[in-house]
Amino acid sequence: MTPVTIGLISILIFFIFLLLRMPVSYTMLISGIIGISLLNSPTVALKVAATEIYTSFSTYTLSAIPMFVWMGFLALYGGIGAKLFHFAYRTVGHLPGGLAIAAQGAAGLFGAISGSNTATAATIGSLAVPEMRKHHYNNSLSTASVAAGGILGVLIPPSTLFIIYGIASEQSVGKLFLAGIIPGIILMILFMIMVYILAVRNPELAPAGEKSTWSERYQSLKGGLWEVSVIFALSMGGLFAGWFTPTEAGAIGAGGVLVLTLLTKKLSWEGLKSSLFDTLRTTAMIMLLIASAVVFGRLITMSRIPFEIGGWVESLVLPSFVIMALILLIYLILGFFMDALALILLSIPIFFPVVVNTLGYDPIWFGVIIVLVAAMGVITPPVGVNVYIIKGVVKDVSVEEIFRGIWPFLIMIMVLVALLMAFPEIATFLPNLLG
Repeated sequence: MTPVTIGLISILIFFIFLLLRMPVSYTMLISGIIGISLLNSPTVALKVAATEIYTSFSTYTLSAIPMFVWMGFLALYGGIGAKLFHFAYRTVGHLPGGLAIAAQGAAGLFGAISGSNTATAATIGSLAVPEMRKHHYNNSLSTASVAAGGILGVLIPPSTLFIIYGIASEQSVGKLFLAGIIPGIILMILFMIMVYILAVRNPELAPAGEKSTWSERYQSLKGGLWEVSVIFALSMGGLFAGWFTPTEAGAIGAGGVLVLTLLTKKLSWEGLKSSLFDTLRTTAMIMLLIASAVVFGRLITMSRIPFEIGGWVESLVLPSFVIMALILLIYLILGFFMDALALILLSIPIFFPVVVNTLGYDPIWFGVIIVLVAAMGVITPPVGVNVYIIKGVVKDVSVEEIFRGIWPFLIMIMVLVALLMAFPEIATFLPNLLG
């Protein structure tokens, strides 16, 4: 068999294991070992796997992951999310759909210290959905809006997905963080616009709330917003200025959240223990995924599949944006069945050389695009992890009802993808400006 045939067989084995509901990390690891064994020998495959796993776990850059993950969980258990939602509600709660609009604003602000779609959805969902139900919001709209808002947690820096993409593609994590700021803000505004349109067209879906006084708005401003500003300025500001590495920025951010939540007496002993336990569990999952993906990536490279795809793409008489659209369609389809993190790790060895080397697209721009498209999988059936998180918050609303409300927000994500395709400067402006 040719190397390409062996590579394709290994990919087929991967999807078979996936359909059998084997954990993605084990699926990539076993498929990679099988493929390398067929290409060389079982001894070589096991040596490659052992070397890559050890190298992945001992990489200094990956130590940024537990730092940013812990920062997010400290913010979750330290009550910062509640303050942010209160501020957003006081600001826009009086508009049609105001509570759902406030939830998007709070999700965007919380994303600036979270880096996780699940933490953002869980935090804002537990606060916003009960409040929206109290004001007789439509169940489908209220739950879906918060599930979709969780995506802002991986687009607005810091973002775990950007860290993973940066490490896997050898791109600057700082530049990726910068590239995600403007698209993240635009997506937040698009979500707000969609909620407003739906509420204006049918006021029964999302009635307007009470209008707050300027004094109440000022008091809410002194809540979580200053904390987020301080933490973001310390960690992200130092990273963008070149003072810190990503790992140091994560450590400073986590330390800042810890100090602030302890000073304000919002973090209990139980909350601290829960944040450490959740960070350990999440970090272990991410690290195993990365190590397994590296082994699988070695197989893909050895099989020469990326080179064959690159040659095939070069032979196509199609504009590059059409080929790019087809690649994004593949991401969208795979996102229905795979978690965003696993999808990015799996696809980078295959598509990154094609998009960057063959089609000539900017690697930082591509990072924003695939993080955005892959993140759509967290709100689409059947995986839709954010939907299941919100289902856990509101147990009497069915999963099907939440998924029905997702489609308007998917449209807004596709609008942003189209904008990024037409105007790449949306993502590349800040990285180019700050160098």
